[in-house]
Amino acid sequence: MTRVAEVSRKTNETTIDVELNIDGQGNYDIETGSTMLNHLVDQLARHGALNLVVKAIAHQDPDGHHITEDLGIVLGRAFDQALGDRIGLTRMANAIIPMDDALALVAIDLAGRSHATVELPFNSPQLGDLRTELISHFLETFANEARLSIHVKILAGGNDHHVAEGTFKALARALRAAMEIDPRLEGQMPSTKGTLS
Repeated sequence: MTRVAEVSRKTNETTIDVELNIDGQGNYDIETGSTMLNHLVDQLARHGALNLVVKAIAHQDPDGHHITEDLGIVLGRAFDQALGDRIGLTRMANAIIPMDDALALVAIDLAGRSHATVELPFNSPQLGDLRTELISHFLETFANEARLSIHVKILAGGNDHHVAEGTFKALARALRAAMEIDPRLEGQMPSTKGTLS
């Protein structure tokens, strides 16, 4: 089974094209117009072993909000599409990742239901060319469109860059584990209900 997706979205504000293979080798080409957003999505691809191509262009976006939100939408939809019927998935996973002084916890459930609890205690309103408030917004939007539940908690750390990067590395590792096909669940829906969502 090949778990891939190609999703495009064009509005008056942005044009975004995403190609995703969730069973990849961590090969990526990310272009969002924001060096910091590129860097965070790079972590998702590399540490999640995703093959990911992102081409995002802003048309009307004075503060980075539209490109960040719309990328969350398109990337989330690509994950939802690539996961298909979600039969046989490990489904739930978590990761605790150290990034120097920062320690990030991310837990996810690919249950087909959307929820996000994101606690990111940034010290500054800006991280490079990305407003820090947009990082939480990206994760919430991604969870909504990917139809997954995500909890993010920072257990330690005061360096904003380390907090952000550690979070995306933890998300990558949690996704990688949850998306694995469990050979013991072959052909089975990973739910006692017999259905997800």
